[in-house]
Amino acid sequence: MGTASAPVVVASDHGGFELKEAVKRHLAGRGVPVLDVGTHDKGACDYPVFARAAAEAVATGKAWRGVVIDGAGIGSAMVANKVQGVRAGMAFDPKTAVNAAEHNGAHILTLGAGYLDEAAALAIVDAFLGTSCTVDRHLRRVAMIDALDGLRGPTPALPGAAGPTTSTHGEGMTPAAHDYDALVATITRVLSDNPGLLASIAPHAAGAHCPTCHPDWGASVSQQQDVIRRINAAGRGLRVSARLGAKDVPRDLAGLIDHTLLKPDATYADIDQLCDEARQYGFASVCVNPYYVARCAQRLRGAAPKVCTVIGFPLGATPKEIKAMEARKALRDGAQELDMVINIGALKSGDHKTVYEDIRILAEVAREGRALLKVIIETALLTDEEKVAACVLSRKAGAHFVKTSTGFAKGGATAADVALMAQAVEHKLEVKASGGVKSADDAKRMVEAGATRIGASVGVKIAQEERGERPAGGASASGGGY
Repeated sequence: MGTASAPVVVASDHGGFELKEAVKRHLAGRGVPVLDVGTHDKGACDYPVFARAAAEAVATGKAWRGVVIDGAGIGSAMVANKVQGVRAGMAFDPKTAVNAAEHNGAHILTLGAGYLDEAAALAIVDAFLGTSCTVDRHLRRVAMIDALDGLRGPTPALPGAAGPTTSTHGEGMTPAAHDYDALVATITRVLSDNPGLLASIAPHAAGAHCPTCHPDWGASVSQQQDVIRRINAAGRGLRVSARLGAKDVPRDLAGLIDHTLLKPDATYADIDQLCDEARQYGFASVCVNPYYVARCAQRLRGAAPKVCTVIGFPLGATPKEIKAMEARKALRDGAQELDMVINIGALKSGDHKTVYEDIRILAEVAREGRALLKVIIETALLTDEEKVAACVLSRKAGAHFVKTSTGFAKGGATAADVALMAQAVEHKLEVKASGGVKSADDAKRMVEAGATRIGASVGVKIAQEERGERPAGGASASGGGY
């Protein structure tokens, strides 16, 4: 949150536009800096867009407090209160404005242009901006409100946002949010101070035999079809992936498989075959490029397998607005899982705010569509500090998974990366290891390190080796992180 030296943000829909302009003139006349986030004319618009923009300006410290105006003031208050870390209250006279600020620590005042004239509205604004929450009993109750918001995780103060953070005992502020650089340093220190964590996976990461492993794990997949069963029985919810052409997959293994085809030269016939195999063998999902989502959803109508697609794939350098549009289109077409690639360049530049917003917007889109969001951080291109930062950002932004790789970079998953990622999200998100997982032995190492899903092209091998066949080199899907 910002301080009183930061601007007051104002916003409105078309019904509140004229009153908003009057509030701007009034504040400017008093020497109060103003941040206007729209709307900027009387054209019909939707109040949630502008109420949210004002609330986010306060949440990120770009504004000290806010005034949002719509027809009644009720809807804008509802919207602003959905932004984590923000408290908004509607007022209809100076007394209720004072109450909102003094008793409830409100950051944002909402007004109903349909019920107030200009003079009344300006008096309410003055009362609100001139009142602070300082009494202990009120602060205690405000802290109770914030505790409810904390169940979802408060909106963090992001590097690059204007204005410092402060404590609840300051000017109506929420407790100081975590600094991402500090979190990175803390988690890295935890790993350094606990060498046993990395030592326990080091033999696996190096490809050496681990004497504590069950001897069966050293055998071929054809000899050990129960390998994946055992992993899943451990409660990990493991999922693996198969390529096009998989046959005779045991039913209890099929439900763990993401049936994947991300090759650029995939034909309609290939996609149809992918769906038919998923339906026939009961795979968990098909994972395809966005163009094929509608085709897959139609072909799998009434079947158990879900449709998964990739967003911003494989580079992650698409603007967040375009990623959101791509995701919404995919959800409308029938996608149920979204695997997004973060803005890797922004992360490596230290621009955590951009990365956070990139993920947060996709998380909101996923929630709207009741879909899962998996965040691909592309570990092969990151330092350990950057990996941790990406994981922390993913957790704060509301993702469901963090995932190691696209399969299109210079390397894939390692057990050390999985352990680091699981530690970074404090085991509160799931971790998917993807790229370069070629065997059950690889899968076990990843699961031991903390993975709850595995992306690996092992389904075909299991099917072929079960029959004692040598894996064929025919048609196959692009690994694409799997």
